[in-house]
Amino acid sequence: QVQLVESGGGLVQAGGSLRLSCAASGRTFVGLAIGWFRQAPGKEREFLAAISYGSATYYRDSVKGRFTISRDNAKSTVYLQMDSLKPEDTAVYYCAAHDSFAVLQKTPRSWGQGTQVTVSS
Repeated sequence: QVQLVESGGGLVQAGGSLRLSCAASGRTFVGLAIGWFRQAPGKEREFLAAISYGSATYYRDSVKGRFTISRDNAKSTVYLQMDSLKPEDTAVYYCAAHDSFAVLQKTPRSWGQGTQVTVSS
């Protein structure tokens, strides 16, 4: 079982940027697909972006061009660079993992504890 720990959240003004990190431990990072999700108050958790072990990527349409997912396999870490942030991006951001890139978006196997992102107007 992989353990995931997110970091990098915080308070930022609209138009600003943040980079979130997701550090994995507990099992090999080899072959693991990682995704980012978020949950705003009163809303369902939603998928944002995913990256395969080979660095293929997939994004939710609403974040394309603003968010960039990347990974450093040597550090067992995945990043989410978020630019041009909007107040509606305010949420708890989670990373999640699955061995299958195709399955990850719908049914991740492991979750981190989340990191709060707040965007002020």
